[in-house]
Amino acid sequence: MTKRDVVRTVLAGGRPPYVPWSFGFTLEANQKLVEHFGTPDLEPIFDNHLLGLGSGVGHFQDLGNDRVRDIFGVVWNRSVDKDIGIVEGCVLPEPTLAGYEFPDPEDEVFFAGIEPRIARFPDRFRVFDIGFSLFERAWTLRGMENLLMDFVVNPGFVHDLLKAIGDHNIRQLRKAVQHDVDAVYFGDDWGQQSGLIMGPVYWREFIKPVLARMYAAVHAAGKYVFIHSCGDVDELFDDLVDLGLNCFNPFQPEVMDIAALLRQYRGRLAFHGGMSTQRILPYGTVDQVRAETRRLIGLGQEGGYIFSPAHAVEGDVPLANMLAFIEEIQAQPRG
Repeated sequence: MTKRDVVRTVLAGGRPPYVPWSFGFTLEANQKLVEHFGTPDLEPIFDNHLLGLGSGVGHFQDLGNDRVRDIFGVVWNRSVDKDIGIVEGCVLPEPTLAGYEFPDPEDEVFFAGIEPRIARFPDRFRVFDIGFSLFERAWTLRGMENLLMDFVVNPGFVHDLLKAIGDHNIRQLRKAVQHDVDAVYFGDDWGQQSGLIMGPVYWREFIKPVLARMYAAVHAAGKYVFIHSCGDVDELFDDLVDLGLNCFNPFQPEVMDIAALLRQYRGRLAFHGGMSTQRILPYGTVDQVRAETRRLIGLGQEGGYIFSPAHAVEGDVPLANMLAFIEEIQAQPRG
């Protein structure tokens, strides 16, 4: 079986020949691995099963002084967070879309490099990324506090804003699936360490209807739906399954019962993640990292699971711990 076939087996709820994996690293963590392996080209070493296409973070213009502007006009301060940054200013200071123009969703910048990457890794499961895909795109434009207040005092504007973002995504994904991709991956954090940022009532009122349209567009093209949402969001899993979600990431063990959820949803929803990036990876020993990796492999042997740290591995993780989980997952028998 190719890696592509193994992932498809997992998504279908079948028992895979081994537990597939796909992981990534922040810039600081990645640099440790570059220095260790002596090459900047780490993808062949990781041997991942998912092939990311497009850009989950976005496209940026360098403004100097550790600032960048994304294609939606948002300025990000990267003086501390080098990977994404912190939003500066407010593109939509008032609750209106008047005068604002979204970027062209069919601009070639969103699709650059797809065919060369597929040609380089033809056996991997191909995932087109749309980052900051709905709630996150809305709050980066409007401001987090403003948007949360808008849910209450300007609901009509929120519906208009989210509909416009959803329309943008649907046009973009419809062009993306003209390539030989397998899935569309929507990045959109909804959770905190405890509960939802906006609460389930507002999530269902404002966000769920737009997700329904986006997921339906993906399935109409015969592709799978993947999402990423950090935080304590498992109260939404039944909603997401009903909407047609196929795979959820990051599957955080700090806020979710990994083993119980795998048993509960196997065959209906697959999970990608599971390794603690808040506790075990930064603070555990090498032996603890290896043991946790083996435990997760055991949980995933019946299917429904793609191994990974729960998020891109941060720079506070010791090199030895990174190497430990990479070695353990790759050492599985490939039956």
